[in-house]
Amino acid sequence: MLFGQRTPYAELDRLPATQLAIPGGEIAVAFAPGSPGPDRSRILQWVESAARAIATYYGRFPASATRLLIVPRPGRGVSGGRTWAHRGAAIHIRIGELTTEHDLENDWVLVHEMTHLAFPSLPAQHNWLEEGLATYVEPIARAQAGLLTAEAVWAGLVDGLPKGLPSSGDRGLDHTPTWGRTYWGGALFCLLADLEIRRHTGNRRGLQHALRAILDAGNTETSTALTPLLVIGDRAVGVPVLTELYERMKDRPAPADLEAIWRRLGVQPDGRTVRFIEDAPDAAIRSAITAPPQG
Repeated sequence: MLFGQRTPYAELDRLPATQLAIPGGEIAVAFAPGSPGPDRSRILQWVESAARAIATYYGRFPASATRLLIVPRPGRGVSGGRTWAHRGAAIHIRIGELTTEHDLENDWVLVHEMTHLAFPSLPAQHNWLEEGLATYVEPIARAQAGLLTAEAVWAGLVDGLPKGLPSSGDRGLDHTPTWGRTYWGGALFCLLADLEIRRHTGNRRGLQHALRAILDAGNTETSTALTPLLVIGDRAVGVPVLTELYERMKDRPAPADLEAIWRRLGVQPDGRTVRFIEDAPDAAIRSAITAPPQG
């Protein structure tokens, strides 16, 4: 989640920090008083692993200097992620005192928050794209870095994307700020854009290429309007998919046939997971989305 009620800067400024060097930047990790579950060396490994997943997806870590505050909480697991940018890139993450190694290995929250660093800050009406991008990119980045299976990526999308479909009274992504439309409606926009870009470019380009170009123009520390960013992304992939898709979805429901999409991609639900149909029309696109980038 981007922004929040309380910023971490004061606490970050007075706590000692460990510097982690990641391709493209450095992360200063500070620990608030208390015991955040696993020992600190293991938490630092987890932070570095998440950061390298983001660097894999974007070609580099999105911010040259990021401050990360780890705050202990009762219970188990990672939660309470927040990202700020108004005094430099900063992330606040809460870790339960009973958190296990398994919890860290399966965590998605930190990669989600780090994804926010890679996209400029937008006006409030476009929060769906900031959150939708983080929802869509997070599992793909983890898969490309070898932290998540492709089956888990697509099982998560099959389970989550129906929550982003328009319901009665929907007025488009810019005007329907419900939880489902914000997170999963935004993720649906990203999937549709990825698929259309890849179909138009013979699977040579995808949303990932557009997002890398947008990052070159500015990260979360930059505030801007949405349309110029979409133009940058379209120029990078050579087709106007982002601007045209936004026009279709910004102020009207624009439903999507998810069942047809899964059939074309060769994604077949199988209990709590999925299995792949390799002779499906868009099976190569499905594989390319989660494959490690070539450069």
